[in-house]
Amino acid sequence: MKIYHFKQCPFCVKTRRTVRRLGLNIETRDARNDPRWNQELINEGGKYQVPCLRLVKEDGSKEWMYGSNNIIQYLDKRFG
Repeated sequence: MKIYHFKQCPFCVKTRRTVRRLGLNIETRDARNDPRWNQELINEGGKYQVPCLRLVKEDGSKEWMYGSNNIIQYLDKRFG
């Protein structure tokens, strides 16, 4: 799992707090300040929106989940 975010985005802050609260080790990728994460988010995820959680399924395919509430709900259900 990877989280694409902006450092100052309040929705991203809320999502990162949930990751910390759950004690998860999820890589964060700054899509505003790092051009490679910016392009990956757009090219593979399909849109320039954060926060975005990239999941890799068992078959190797990727799922891109957008929206802090959706991400937090998913993380709480799976790890909470």
